[in-house]
Amino acid sequence: MDLRSDADTASATAHPRDSLLVRAARGRPGSRPPVWFMRQAGRSLPEYRAIREGVAMLESCRRPELVTQITLQPVRRHGVDAAIFFSDIVVPLAAVGVDLDIVPGVGPVVAQPFATRADLDRLPALTPEHVPDITESVRLLVAELGPTPLIGFAGAPFTLASYLVEGGPSKTHARTKALMHADPQLWHDLCARLAQISGAFLQIQVAAGASAIQLFDSWAGALSLADYVQFVQPHSRVALAAVAELDVPRIHFGVGTGELLAAMGDAGAEVVGVDFRVDLAEAAQRLGGRYAVQGNLDPALLFAPWEVVEAQVRRIVEQGRTAPGHIFNLGHGVPPETDPDVLTRIVDLVKSLAT
Repeated sequence: MDLRSDADTASATAHPRDSLLVRAARGRPGSRPPVWFMRQAGRSLPEYRAIREGVAMLESCRRPELVTQITLQPVRRHGVDAAIFFSDIVVPLAAVGVDLDIVPGVGPVVAQPFATRADLDRLPALTPEHVPDITESVRLLVAELGPTPLIGFAGAPFTLASYLVEGGPSKTHARTKALMHADPQLWHDLCARLAQISGAFLQIQVAAGASAIQLFDSWAGALSLADYVQFVQPHSRVALAAVAELDVPRIHFGVGTGELLAAMGDAGAEVVGVDFRVDLAEAAQRLGGRYAVQGNLDPALLFAPWEVVEAQVRRIVEQGRTAPGHIFNLGHGVPPETDPDVLTRIVDLVKSLAT
């Protein structure tokens, strides 16, 4: 195995729980922020496109040897401080029997959208027996990664519910919001089942060796703070609580969630992910010094001249020092058209900014 590393990381990490990432997530930062990228394993890497050729997305997420190689690719290429488990937020839904597919260029598409109480019968509880391949994949990865931590993840109940109710990606989430307000009991019953599925998926990854987890609530930014607190936060709290006793830090991330940051932290996270729309220092202030932060370089700037990227990285690292801990990341995922060398240069730059 040829995983890039640096002296700072090597000296600090005999075990993943002592890594820069875990320490920063717990509010015990080292001399520099750890760095990784959402969607760091994916279409921006030619080796990923090669290994995925001819293999459907859902299938690629369920083949342990393939998952292992894909997850390791950005660690080997970029020298990031953490690996993110290669999967998709709808994998556990498919595992319990929901008829869906991940359509290239579209995203998850559900064959029969959820609309009535009878649809709840299509969501049984997730157990380890549904996903033995996930356990195997995580164990293989932990063995390969050594002191580099693996971040497990799951989709949050609201975002999963939106896919199920809308039948696929949506810009307005109109059906989802209509159901939420028109039949609150059905909404809460649906999200309760999804919270169990998300929480169990996180538990399975941690039990197999993941050192941290991230709950993705990709579409929560479509909600008002009042709706989030009433209809969403209780269920995200349940999902995050599933690993509360397992001694791993929890990262909670959403897109367009500047007004929700404190509420997302209160759902039960040690780290709040901040997208690129909110200044990181402002986000730390809104969080009142109670949480570490993750973020938040605008992915669009990956296409700017290097001097622009460098200035923004330096600014974000400096702002991150106003929080109890800071994990450097993008404010959303790596775009597929990104030049991988830019990501490598960012990693090298962050590693050079030790205090």
